[in-house]
Amino acid sequence: MTTKTHTDRDPFDLIGLAVLNLGGWLITGVGVTIWWALLFPMASLPIALAATAGAFLGPVAAAVVVGVSAAGMVLWRRRSPETFERWITSRARTRFLTWLRYRRRWTRLLTACHLTVTTDDRTATPRLLAVQIGDSVDRVRVRMLPGHCPADWENRVEHLAHAFGAQDCRATITGPATVELVFRHGDSLADPIELPHIEGGLSWNKDAA
Repeated sequence: MTTKTHTDRDPFDLIGLAVLNLGGWLITGVGVTIWWALLFPMASLPIALAATAGAFLGPVAAAVVVGVSAAGMVLWRRRSPETFERWITSRARTRFLTWLRYRRRWTRLLTACHLTVTTDDRTATPRLLAVQIGDSVDRVRVRMLPGHCPADWENRVEHLAHAFGAQDCRATITGPATVELVFRHGDSLADPIELPHIEGGLSWNKDAA
């Protein structure tokens, strides 16, 4: 005879858990918003000014601030695309791809690649020190764990490339207990390169041949 025990959870416990989870998500969202606002003041300050103008002067003032700010960004992009790329586009792309490719799943993927260390029911994960996002190659610096050796990383490069969605990976020791992982996500020579036109270039003289 089999006896099944069914335990109903208290609805108040479920509500309390949902409230705690919601509060955690809200705190995380606020923290991320503040952090991005500090990283990109060129975009966050106009938004803050528009919100302030809307609160104290009305929606028309907020619309004016938004319009002036948008026009300024467009003018900046047209007059100095290099500085706009450096301060806005490139920084946003780097931050987003760093989170998307590496930080959001770092512990899970290194565990799958057997590069974490478990002792006394505690799992240690190599520390992600820095990420440099390139056009086709990313460079990731990692702090190795005690007990790791260079071969532990060199022997897992194929697993790491597959886990992080790269075409290939190379591991190089760059300092004490520090390894650099080079992930190639594309071929930098695959896209055609437009060479500058040279006025008065060399011409072939058939008489001199």
